[in-house]
Amino acid sequence: MSHPSTDKDNIQTQLSADCESCFGLCCVALPYVKSADFAFNKNGGTPCRNLQSDFRCGIHKELRKKGFKGCAVYECFGAGQKVSQVTYGGNDWRNDSALAGEMFDVFPIMQQLHEMLYYLYEALHIDDTNPIQEDLQTAIDKTEDLTGLKPKDILDIDVSEHRAGVNTLLLRASKLVRANIPNKEIKINRKRDLIGAKLHGADLRGANLRGAMLIAADLRKTDMRETDLIGADFRDADLRGANLEGSIFLTQAQVNAAIGDVHTKLPPSLSIPDHWN
Repeated sequence: MSHPSTDKDNIQTQLSADCESCFGLCCVALPYVKSADFAFNKNGGTPCRNLQSDFRCGIHKELRKKGFKGCAVYECFGAGQKVSQVTYGGNDWRNDSALAGEMFDVFPIMQQLHEMLYYLYEALHIDDTNPIQEDLQTAIDKTEDLTGLKPKDILDIDVSEHRAGVNTLLLRASKLVRANIPNKEIKINRKRDLIGAKLHGADLRGANLRGAMLIAADLRKTDMRETDLIGADFRDADLRGANLEGSIFLTQAQVNAAIGDVHTKLPPSLSIPDHWN
């Protein structure tokens, strides 16, 4: 089976959403509940009322204003176009209702596999992970193979088991990167419960903030270089003036969920969101 190019720029393109090549799968397959992130309830498998006939969102430029912050920060990591154009060969759910339910079940599995690939490729391109690069490449090849399976075989994947193996590798990569911060002691208690934490100007360089709940935390002017941020919840966290250069496993979706400004320093692969301006 042929795999995508290992060129870093090409990988970032392949593992980023291309809505023009997708059949609006995230707007149909996924459920959501009325909340601060969504303006109304929607069941999985039901098209969002804002989805247009061309599979584009009718309020895309006003998602935040219209109460759909959750949509504004969602990232499928390229799973949408993969399922639409590769797994189902361009056959969309509106023209083939018999496949619709299956397609909607395949999409979230593909999203998880593509998210794992995003992190694995990032780890592979970090010099500090050289001791485990063979293992990382093996995991990438295995994950790529899973994404290329037939729909019914994708539905049989034990995603939790595969994720556990990938997570072990990512933990090893994280330790190798953060080992470059000599004699560093990170004194953060209850890292998973830092909602609203006052960390203005804190030195968090080299910290392990995997899965940290940083909702509405004050992170202005913090130093988060070489910090592991995989799965950290940055919703409404204030990153103005923070330095996240060299942080690992940070995604555009996490950045989009936060508050920042032109003085926020991001890894080169990520962009300043429009709502920061």
